[in-house]
Amino acid sequence: MRTEPLALERRFPVLAGRLPRMALAALPTPAHRLADLGRDAGVAELWVKRDDLTGEPYGGNKVRKLEWLLAAARARGHRSVLTTGALGSNHALATTIYARACGFRVHLVLIPQPVTEHVRRTLLLDHAYGAAIHAVPSIGAARRRVLGLLARGALAGDRPYLVPTGGSSGLGTLGYVNAGMELAEQVAAGVLPEPAAVVVPLGSGGTVAGLVAGLRLGGLATRVVAVRVTDLLPLSPRFLARLATRSLAALARLGAAPLPTVAPEDFDVRSEWLGPGYGVVTPEGLEAARRAAATEGLRLETTYGAKALAGALALGRAPAARGAPLLFWHTYSAADPGARLVDVPDWRELPREVQRVFTEPLAPPPA
Repeated sequence: MRTEPLALERRFPVLAGRLPRMALAALPTPAHRLADLGRDAGVAELWVKRDDLTGEPYGGNKVRKLEWLLAAARARGHRSVLTTGALGSNHALATTIYARACGFRVHLVLIPQPVTEHVRRTLLLDHAYGAAIHAVPSIGAARRRVLGLLARGALAGDRPYLVPTGGSSGLGTLGYVNAGMELAEQVAAGVLPEPAAVVVPLGSGGTVAGLVAGLRLGGLATRVVAVRVTDLLPLSPRFLARLATRSLAALARLGAAPLPTVAPEDFDVRSEWLGPGYGVVTPEGLEAARRAAATEGLRLETTYGAKALAGALALGRAPAARGAPLLFWHTYSAADPGARLVDVPDWRELPREVQRVFTEPLAPPPA
C-alpha cells in the first residue's frame, strides 16, 4: 500500500487509511503545455495532463481505477477477477496486467469491434499476460457468459470479483475524483493556469464522472467536455451524475465534508467526433494522432485518445475559445506492455473463438 497521501487525503485527512488502495499508479502525473502542437493546429493555449504516464508496464486512465478495485477484490478474499470490454479493450489489458501481477486469475469477456492491427496485438498481449479470453458475439451474450462464469466460480469456491466495464463503478470512479483534485493542486501550485475546459474521452463514464466531481471539490470552475467514443454505451448526463454522486457518497460515509452536489447539467457530452461508431477510425482522429506524434512525441490510439484530441483541437480553434487555456487529458498508455515480453504468442495459441480475428480482413481505412 502507498504511504504518501493522495490529493483526496490531503483535502480530507479523515480518509487516510480508510479505503483500501493498491499502490499501482505513479502519481501525480505531470501536466505541461503543448506549445508545438498548439502552434501547428492553430490552438492558442493547449495543455496536456499526462495520464499516459500512470505506470509500468502499462499506463493510462485505467490504472487509477484499478488501484481501488483490485484492493477491494483482495479485501473481500477473491482469488480471481472478471471484466468485460470489446476485443481491443485497453481496460481489459490493463486489468489483466495488474490483476495478474497481484496474484489474481483473470477472465475477460469480450464483444466484437472493427478489427485493426491494434485489436489483434491487444488480444495477443491479453493472452501473453495470462488472461482467459472469452469472445462472444453480442452484449447480450456477454451478460450470459458473465453470469455463467460467476456461477461456475461460486460452485468451485472461486467466485470472480466483477470489475465493471472500464472500471467505472462508484468505487473505481474515486480514482478520478482524486485526479480532479490532483489537477486543482497543480493549478494552485502554478504548474498550469486554470483550464477553461478539460477535454477527455467518454467511454464507460468513470473518468468523466470522477473528474467533474474532483474539479468541483478542488474549487475549479473548469468545464469537462466529454467526447463520446462509443455507441455501445450511450451514456447520458443523468447516468454520469449518478455515478459521480455514488463516489461522493462513499466519501461522505467516511466523514468527508463538505462535498459538492453534481447534477446532469454539469456534464457536456459531445458526439461530433465519434464517427460511425466504436472502434471505427475517423480522418479527424488520424490527423490529430499524426500531429501529436510529429510535434510532441505523444502516442495515441484511434479508438479513444485520437478522437478526444480531435475534439480538443476543434474546440480550441473555435472563436468562442478566445485563447483560453484548454487541457487535453491523455488517457492512453505511453508504455508498451509488449516491450517486457520475451515472446508474443502466435495467434494460433489463442482460443478458437478468438482466432477468427486474425483471419478476417482488417477494417477499411477511413474515407
